[in-house]
Amino acid sequence: MADEPTESTVLLDTVEPGITRITLNRPSSLNSMNRQLIDELHSAFDVVDADPDVRVVLLTGAGRGFCAGLDLRDPTLLMGRNDPDGPGVPQSGMALQQRIASLIPKMRRLRVPIIAAVNGPATGGGLALALGSDVRIAAETARFGVAFIRIGLSACDIGVSWALPRLVGASRAHELMLTGRVFDSAEAERIGLVTSVVPDDALIEATLETARLIAANSPFGVWMTKEVMWSNLETPSQMAAIDLENRTQILSSFTEDVGEAVGAFFGKRPPHYRNR
Repeated sequence: MADEPTESTVLLDTVEPGITRITLNRPSSLNSMNRQLIDELHSAFDVVDADPDVRVVLLTGAGRGFCAGLDLRDPTLLMGRNDPDGPGVPQSGMALQQRIASLIPKMRRLRVPIIAAVNGPATGGGLALALGSDVRIAAETARFGVAFIRIGLSACDIGVSWALPRLVGASRAHELMLTGRVFDSAEAERIGLVTSVVPDDALIEATLETARLIAANSPFGVWMTKEVMWSNLETPSQMAAIDLENRTQILSSFTEDVGEAVGAFFGKRPPHYRNR
């Protein structure tokens, strides 16, 4: 049964200064995505992107799952299909599809990195959210699967057909997408989908360790690194990638934080960045 609409399906909290956690909060359904969660996740990303104090985002799920994909039992996802005065099935379906899929480019456009702390199942749309993150760390009980193809749809959905081959290679991505099989955290680490696997009770602390390392760098430097890394996955040549790097380095060199970093290095002290 779908959660009550008055209960928040996405929670935000500050774990420590500069590090914000976004928690998908439908534990009774393994944090599957209903219309409310989709809308609230869009809003959560908007909130953190507008907050200059946020340096890193942790994305995780409440309870024993990360996200089990779309909630096929949620009647609100069919809204308008039986309304004689509303849009038709293709129109309402496309509007919903675009709303869900637009979460992934929004994650990419965030100025701060997102670390997915994958606890339990990450299937279908949940896998897409993990792939849309900048870094992925998995609990031992994490499980992954494309899932779309197992319910009669194409496996190509919510950016997975773009991201998965770039992370694990085209040949392996084809096998995972055509079979839709579920694979465990050990395989995910072996094929390069996640950077590390840790015991379940150590997941948040392990994610925080990585977040702290990122937050120790200059905000603008991190922002530009994220932006160029994603952009250079799409550049047509090495020279085009280098040209973008060159421009970004010169742009970064004019920030006050570069002078602070150099002064801290020679002064043998931690830098105090002001994002200027």
